[in-house]
Formats: sequence, structure tokens, C-alpha cells
Amino acid sequence: MSDTIKPARHAPKRPATGPSRRSVLKGSAALASGAVFAHLLPGAALALQPKQGGFARFALANGATTDTLDPGSWADTFGQTAFYGTIFNGLIEVDIDGNAVGDLAETFDTPDGGQTWHFTLRPGVTFHNGKDLTVHDVIASILFHGKEDSRSAVKSLLTPVEDITDDGDGKFTIRLSQGNIDFPYVLADQHFVMMPADEEGQIDWIQGIGTGPFILESFRPGISVIANRNPDYHKPGLPHFDKVEFLAITDPAARVTALLSGEVNYIASPDLKTLPLLERNTSIEILESTGLGHYTFPMNVQIPPFDDNNVRLALKYAMDREEILKKVFNGHGLVGNDNPIAPSVKFSINPEPIHHYDPELAKEYLKKSGLDSLSVQLHVSDVVFPGCVDAALLYRESAAKANIDIEVIREPADGYFDNIWMKRPWVASFWSGRASADAMFTTSQAKGAPWNETQWEDPHFNELLVAARSEMDPDTRRAMYEEMQQLVHDEGGNLVIIFNNFVSAYDNSLAHGPVAPHWDHDGFRIAERWWFA
Repeated sequence: MSDTIKPARHAPKRPATGPSRRSVLKGSAALASGAVFAHLLPGAALALQPKQGGFARFALANGATTDTLDPGSWADTFGQTAFYGTIFNGLIEVDIDGNAVGDLAETFDTPDGGQTWHFTLRPGVTFHNGKDLTVHDVIASILFHGKEDSRSAVKSLLTPVEDITDDGDGKFTIRLSQGNIDFPYVLADQHFVMMPADEEGQIDWIQGIGTGPFILESFRPGISVIANRNPDYHKPGLPHFDKVEFLAITDPAARVTALLSGEVNYIASPDLKTLPLLERNTSIEILESTGLGHYTFPMNVQIPPFDDNNVRLALKYAMDREEILKKVFNGHGLVGNDNPIAPSVKFSINPEPIHHYDPELAKEYLKKSGLDSLSVQLHVSDVVFPGCVDAALLYRESAAKANIDIEVIREPADGYFDNIWMKRPWVASFWSGRASADAMFTTSQAKGAPWNETQWEDPHFNELLVAARSEMDPDTRRAMYEEMQQLVHDEGGNLVIIFNNFVSAYDNSLAHGPVAPHWDHDGFRIAERWWFA
């Protein structure tokens, strides 16, 4: 008997709920249970039926002149929203309840506990150039990330893939070296989008041809993406807009100005210090959700002094995260504890001891390293996350009480992720998070993972990571993931500042249904799901 996972039902199923005066999605995404809590404050608008038409403009907080349409390179929410959620589709998507459901795959199932996966493509799907989506395209799009010279962020996720076979009639099989019952969540990663392949099995990502709700009109790196409605989209009734534009506006004040002036309809990550001003504006709506995202200061553990775990622990205890959450983020988030698995993800724990602020304990760890004091450089930019520089400066103040001198180096916004991130020993970073512990760890902590920012390599951790994928006993599997989280917390190089709330603002011309809380911008699919009221 196969473990069949139900495909998505693409008939309009999102309740036509208009935005409330203060539409606030708070609490956990609760991916394991599928629970989503939406609290609508008094004065909620009456339900609205989606309307077709209009040109919507969205200002995002990321974007650089070095951006490309290469799906393996999308490192921030600009690419994940303007490309993945707008121009392209994957085989699997994560629905608003956190479940892995079919997108371009109509059905998928495993007969043997996750080592063999059978897929059937959704019939009648065409690319923007009119070409039918085939298994040949699927195989080429997946294997693109696993090439020997690939620098794709998801290359490590394909390590267990032994074979992909075309079974005919739109069916194919993926065989893994061992079972992974969370494999659908792997394919739901935003980098695994489908592109048309040539006869040799190569994809041409430069053209930006996908199957998504919108067809690419223009792409100016670091400036904007403009796309037009796909009349042949495979999800009935979607999308609603005729045209969309995504603008890369990295300055928070400039984004707010663009919204208030009517230049854009929606902005990502407004300055939290001035958020009360926006809240008093009756033409502006605020949307907030707690998902999987987190802000971090990762250290390269292969480079001194970060190669000494006592130094890493000293730096972890030298940060006053409560103060940073309160003063920089105005309480919009949850304090981190150096574990990248969000509280809402299945098997998540809050490891002990808690890495609370304790400058005296930080001094003790320095002494264990043979040091009385420490001087280090931290490279940051507000393009990484709003308030990044302020968070680093507050960190510097709290660390000084532990005899740690942190030199905060402000880097230019443009090109940060190409020139600074993973190229300096200690940097600022952020993660949108992943819907399963396996996907998060495999992408960010596994040996050889392209986005293993800390270069931390623990043999026992990697053994557990592989073994847990095929472990069918739920208690044993839980214990494995709990031990992995404890190892990362105790010895890893990633300093998790907070799990950030996703906060956005939009004018009241826009409307939407229930919002996916786990990732920003309605699970990166704002262009597909929203409409004009």
C-alpha cells in the first residue's frame, strides 16, 4: 500500500476574504498540524469576490544588479517572489496550511517508505512559449542543479537522488539512495522550478520562460521585474491581476514613501520604528505573520578565532537578543536560540541551555580559549534585513561588557550577497526557512552544502541527517532531529538573533484571501493570489 499524498485542488478554494482594517496573522504556522490562526480585529471588511484586472506594483526589500534568472542563484525574497512565485512553478508547493501538495505534479506517492517516488504530471500545462510541459523538461530542470560544476543552492538536496526515469504518459519515477518521507518538501524548494529543455536536456534559464501565472515582459537586475497575466495558466481563475511589477527598493524609508505617494500598492518590511505612523493612516493596511524566517550572524568555523567553539559560545552569550528584539524590531518576532528550526516546524525543540545574555559567562568561555578579550569584525548591511546595522551596533554594546570588541563594518547594499556573504569570516544573513527540518538542515548545515554559511562539518550530525530521512519510527525520528538541533545549538557557528515576523504594508485597493504564514509575501505567491478590491 503506497503512502499517497493528495494533490492540490486548484479550483478556487481560497475564501474570498477582503483585508481587514488591520489584517494580522499572528502565532505559529503550525506546519505539523496544519493549524493557522488568523485574528481579524474589529472593523473587518466584508468578504469580497476576487476581481480580474489591474496593474499591481510591489516594492520588495531585496534585489541587486547581480541578480539573474538562474534558479539556483535566488538567495533572497526578490528572486523567490518575483521569479519563483510569479514566472515559474515547481512540481510541489506548500499550501497555506504548510502541507506539501501537487502543483505541476498532479499526483505523487511512495510505495516503499520514501525511497521510490512516483509522479504524474498535471496534463495540459504549457510553457509561456507554447511548448507542452513534458517529463523531459522536468528531468532536465531537476538535474540542472546537480551538475558537477553547479553552484546551485539546492545541489546538496539532490545528493540522495540515484535515478530519474521517464515512465511514459506523463509519469516518472525518482529513486533515492535511501528513503526520505519528507522528499516532497525537498521538491517544494523555491529553486526547483520547471523550465523548457532542448533535445540535449539543457535548460536556457536566461530566457525566463516558465509555466507560472505571469509571463516575463522585462527584467532589469536591481531595478524591476514586469510581467503580464498568463491566459493559459493551469490553475482555474488565477491570476487576477493583468500585470504586475516588482521593484527592488532596498531603503526602508524609500519604500514607505513609494507606498504613501501611490507609486506602489504594496511594500515589504516597512521600518518597524515608523510602523505606528502607517497604522494611523486609514488608507493603509498592515499584514503581519510569524513564519519560518530568521535573522542570523553566521561565523565561518574554519577561520580563527571562530574555529574555537569556546569563542563561538562566548559570542552567543554576549548578545542581548531581548534588547535587540525590543529596540530594533519593536517586539515583532521571537528571540532566537541558535537553532534554525522554527518553532512551528515538526520536531522543533528549544535546546538548553538557553543562550540568554550573560556577559560573565561569555568571559568564562573566553578564558577557556586562553583569552582575556577578543576583537572581531562583523560585516553587515541593511539590505540583509531591516535593522541589520542597528542590531549589530546594539550587539557591539552588549558584547563590550564581556570584553569583546566587535567592529561593525557597514557594507554597500548592492552586491552584498555576491561580494560579502560567505566571503568574509563573520557576516549578516537571513533565511526564509524551510518547511521541514531535513530541508533546512540539508541546505544550511550539511557537509558540502553550497549555503553552509558557517562551514561547520560534524560527522555525527551528518550521519544523523542521512539516517533520519528513512527512519519510519516516529519517536526515533524525533529523537534524531532533536539531537541534531542540540548539536547545532551547542557547537554550530550560526548565531540566530530572532525569528522575524513578516511585516508588510499595502494600500486598501488590494484584497486577498487567507495568507500563507510560513514565508513572506503570501508564501512568495502574492502575484498569483491577490487582487484589486
